[in-house]
Amino acid sequence: MKKILLSIFIALSYSIGFAQNAVDDFVNAPNMKRANISLLVKDIKTGEIVMQHRADKVTIPASTTKLVTTATALELLGPDFSFETKLQYDGTIKDGVLNGNIYILGSGDPTLGSAFMGDSLFLDKWVAAVKQLDINKINGAIIGDARLFNTEGVAPRWSWEDMGNYYAAGAYGISIYDNTYKLFLSSGAVGSTPEIIRTEPNMPDLKFKLYLKAAETNEDSAYFYGAPFSNDRSIYGTIPANKKEFVIKGDIPNPPLYAAQTFSKKLKESGIQIAGNASTIASDSLSKTVFFTEVSPPLKEIITNINNISNNHYAEHLFRCLSLQKATQASINNSVSVTKDFWKNKGLDVSGLIINDGCGLSPSDAISASFFVDLLLYEKTKSTNSADFISSLPIAGQSGTIKKLLKGTELEGKVQAKSGSIFGVQCFTGYITKNEKQYAFAILVNNYSGVRKKVVEEIEKLLLSVGK
Repeated sequence: MKKILLSIFIALSYSIGFAQNAVDDFVNAPNMKRANISLLVKDIKTGEIVMQHRADKVTIPASTTKLVTTATALELLGPDFSFETKLQYDGTIKDGVLNGNIYILGSGDPTLGSAFMGDSLFLDKWVAAVKQLDINKINGAIIGDARLFNTEGVAPRWSWEDMGNYYAAGAYGISIYDNTYKLFLSSGAVGSTPEIIRTEPNMPDLKFKLYLKAAETNEDSAYFYGAPFSNDRSIYGTIPANKKEFVIKGDIPNPPLYAAQTFSKKLKESGIQIAGNASTIASDSLSKTVFFTEVSPPLKEIITNINNISNNHYAEHLFRCLSLQKATQASINNSVSVTKDFWKNKGLDVSGLIINDGCGLSPSDAISASFFVDLLLYEKTKSTNSADFISSLPIAGQSGTIKKLLKGTELEGKVQAKSGSIFGVQCFTGYITKNEKQYAFAILVNNYSGVRKKVVEEIEKLLLSVGK
């Protein structure tokens, strides 16, 4: 018996020693010596800490923040939750004339006309619904009612460099086409200023100032600068020289108004006359009748898109909707409060959770590896939504943003995780299945030196050492 216990002790000591050596090698690698690192790996079944380094220290999580948003939404809203955008009218309909207005009552649906899911032909259905009412003239206007969300649009702690770009599009009570447009440019010789060809969809109210230059590059290094609700956009950076057509993407500055304008235009093209101009001025003083409801795909599909392709636009809308658990109008502050209160009530230490948005674009976000692992353990072992949460995560070497991670290694197909990266930040957090054991892990690296590729290689090496 003593020999057996001694053998177990020696094997355990070897395993712990190997794991610690792997962590030491990781944090002392050339790219990591000056980095701020928080990491933790736990055995899911036993709760045993397999690896750790400053696990309770908060670090910038980048897009791994989306795990917090999607997990919280699953728990509070349920996997079958859908957004509902309602069409309403006020006034009376007589002899084909609506003496009143048509309203788009927004629910914060980010999938309306989205390139990723939902019905791309939704406007045709909306026009058909109006015609079902035998309306051929509107003595009023199309009004976008987006008041379910406040007018923040973008998170206050996003950087100016990001605002105006498609990946930092705002979240509104009514959003359309991923709140994104394409700007088509033609470029000439190196050093010259490209020329604007068109936008898709057509955005006639936008005004562009081009500080953009053509350069000897194959990359899109162009950045839009512009505030929500402003039609003025400045563009800096470079695009490849001598391109007949080159596309960059920006954010629609006022999606609720643009949705109303687009619907109004579509109705006019179908032969329906409209007296007034589209607007976003809505009133509760008038009685309204709902005549059509647009229903989004279910939440479980939305979070799969968020976690697989790291969709900031979807994540921000979902995050805002969390605040409706305690308020009648969505706001970032209430979303933060609802999120922290939920996990605190589940027994997690939320001192390791500092968030300012739902997607992780804010450089002021800070989360500890310890909090992430506790959340992952809850979702795996306690949540009734465990299967939907885990299936939403991409698979290493096979799908999503980690399609190249661990490709061709023994962990290909055995890691499900969310990646996160902004300038100077590289993070991964999720689950490992290896040798009939399962682990929850979070590896958060800030302010590394050298190139990102080398940092990812070091993270892969550390993951491969888990369970040895």
